[in-house]
Amino acid sequence: MVYDAFVLLSFGGPEKPDDVMPFLRNVVRGRGVPEERLAAVAEHYMHFGGVSPINQQCRDLLAAVDADFETHGVDLPTYWGNRNWQPMLEDTVARMRDDGVTSALGLATSAYGGYSSCRQYWEDIDRARAAVGPRAPRISKLRQFWDHPGFVGPHVDAVQQALEKLEPSRRAGTRVVFTAHSIPVSMAQTAGPTGGRYTAQLAETARLVAAAAAPDLPYDLVWQSRSGPPQVPWLEPDVNDHLAALAEQGVTDVVVSPIGFVSDHLEVLWDLDNEALETAQKLGLGYARAATPNIDPRFVTMVRHLVEERTQGRARERLGTLPIWDDCPGGCCPAPQRR
Repeated sequence: MVYDAFVLLSFGGPEKPDDVMPFLRNVVRGRGVPEERLAAVAEHYMHFGGVSPINQQCRDLLAAVDADFETHGVDLPTYWGNRNWQPMLEDTVARMRDDGVTSALGLATSAYGGYSSCRQYWEDIDRARAAVGPRAPRISKLRQFWDHPGFVGPHVDAVQQALEKLEPSRRAGTRVVFTAHSIPVSMAQTAGPTGGRYTAQLAETARLVAAAAAPDLPYDLVWQSRSGPPQVPWLEPDVNDHLAALAEQGVTDVVVSPIGFVSDHLEVLWDLDNEALETAQKLGLGYARAATPNIDPRFVTMVRHLVEERTQGRARERLGTLPIWDDCPGGCCPAPQRR
């Protein structure tokens, strides 16, 4: 297939205080989340002036991808559309149609499988194309990249740099703690050929990063940012509970590495740089948070390489062994049951 554009698919975030509540209502639409719960979450955004960094991070990534495409002769105009805030994907698809785009490649800002991190982007694309109508361009989503060197490598360096901030004499008591967004247990245990791939892929990324960054240190994969009702089981342990358990075991220092994320957006800045840091300080743990790829040149190059896999037959670059595919099987990663 011939492609004539590239589109970045992301979550979106507010860019001023008046955006915060409308944005949060978009995020939870159809779930019956009470306004008081949204107001509590809104305070996290107000801590940063009502601005989520994710939109600017998408602008920065797209600018870097544009420059990399131009340098390496990839003749594709670039676009950007969000799930929950401007620029909304529906508006982006309409602009692509008006520009004469007929078939685009889309990259989601998530490395992993799962409903919210993968399947829901397919639904976003279908909904946007339906809203635009018969001339809406086709959008083919690029593959997941949890084990791509351009994703793993920046995380490796970030863990090593974070370790350098800790007291070297206490290295024997240091542990690496990898984090990712928690999801309902029912989603993580989906049956079928794609069942459990979110947790399996994260476990593989953690193994790859730990082996390259700190092979002498133990590590764990834990969870953060749960948002569901308390009666619904989500993946555990939460990073804060895990830090308390480590302190009881005699661990003296931790590096927390958010391998579930591609950029330092609000869930990283609030949940790890505020809440988890505060927990560590109360426990007397040395604490260093590793960075995410953001616009690391290796990550930007990875985006081009994923495009070239589709457009030029470039060989896949992989460090892991789990199954991977371009087109997800029908029915994979179903939406969670709303309760």
